[in-house]
Amino acid sequence: MTTTTPDETTTAGGIKVAKPSVGRYFNDYWGKIRAGDLGTLPAVLGLIVLSLIFGISQDTFFSALNFANLFNQAAQVVFIAMGLVFVLLLGEIDLSAGFASGVCGAIMAILLTKHDWPWYGAIPAALVTGLVIGWVLGFLVAKIGIPSFVVTLAAFLGFQGLLLVLLGGGTNITITDSFVVKLNNGNLSVLWSWILAVAAVVGYLLVQLNKQRSRAKAGLVTDPMGVVAIRVIALGVVILLATFALTQQRAVNPAITSVKGVPIVVPIIAGFLIIWTFVLGRTAYGRHVYAVGGNSEAARRAGIPVDRIRISVFVIGSFMAAIGGIMAVSRANSVDPNTGGSNILLYSVGAAVIGGTSLFGGRGKVIHAIIGGAVIAVIDNGMGLLGYQAGTKYIVTGAILLVAASIDALARRRSAAAGTR
Repeated sequence: MTTTTPDETTTAGGIKVAKPSVGRYFNDYWGKIRAGDLGTLPAVLGLIVLSLIFGISQDTFFSALNFANLFNQAAQVVFIAMGLVFVLLLGEIDLSAGFASGVCGAIMAILLTKHDWPWYGAIPAALVTGLVIGWVLGFLVAKIGIPSFVVTLAAFLGFQGLLLVLLGGGTNITITDSFVVKLNNGNLSVLWSWILAVAAVVGYLLVQLNKQRSRAKAGLVTDPMGVVAIRVIALGVVILLATFALTQQRAVNPAITSVKGVPIVVPIIAGFLIIWTFVLGRTAYGRHVYAVGGNSEAARRAGIPVDRIRISVFVIGSFMAAIGGIMAVSRANSVDPNTGGSNILLYSVGAAVIGGTSLFGGRGKVIHAIIGGAVIAVIDNGMGLLGYQAGTKYIVTGAILLVAASIDALARRRSAAAGTR
């Protein structure tokens, strides 16, 4: 008969391990931080501090109208950054993602306006264009052996030229399709906003409980239920407060029009977050991506199709860039030669890195793109409200990106010293 002490529990394999408790959990978490495993902590703290600074400095920053605009403004960067997370996990880079998004957006716009395609034909065509672009880039990197920096730099220049050709030089194409325009300008009804908010909290609770059950069934140590409760309550408070703010009247002139509800782009972002988080965290493909990013040669010897994985991350990256391009066209109601250009690529890479994805490969999550995108959106929006010029915004954003990269490098050094990497 197996006996355990009050501080121990026995797994299905008969191994005695520490009994989960809230205090022990946070002690272990602090130990991970000291060892260099910071996760999203720096980005989350930075987001909170920046929001407080801008909120105190400018009253309109925390207004419902500005809060909703943050989601619409950040959409293109967030979607592109989601795809770049996959590329960065392998220690690669995609410098063409910005203009690739512009090309895909232009394809959609041309089909809608010049060929009278319906949105349900034009949008898939743009997405297929993104898939083809990603496959070509991945093939050149994985099969031909050209460094991703060179391939995507060439593509950056090529897509910039292709965008000019597609638009006939400097032509601006205006979009009038109501479905496309609403994607990054429209809002859910107040009722559906609350339904989705409650569903999100309940869904997260069920996921956490299922995770506890699965780990217990497999004989693995589970998180303390107190910690699970803290997670669910914290996320629930954030979601419900955000929904409350977004369902308030935010029209400039309510007598003429009413603007209420969660922006449509929010559940779209949430949907892709759920899908890609599941892919990376719960599938063999996701484990292979992390394995190749951690040590490609070891992964190859383990039988993982490294070249196929490398091609696939570029395909995912360009697919998400296509979605970013669609959202950019929707936001502006038009496409022009600068769509996907300017600072979009730099902001997208910055969003992934600021959120916590490592530039060295092997470490990152899709949520990092969203958190990092929020940081960049808050900086751009907040400094704009305070009247700062574009030059100052770039300097501050660049400084924060440098800090994030420095934290990543130092964290890797601490992890190596602690023997955790």
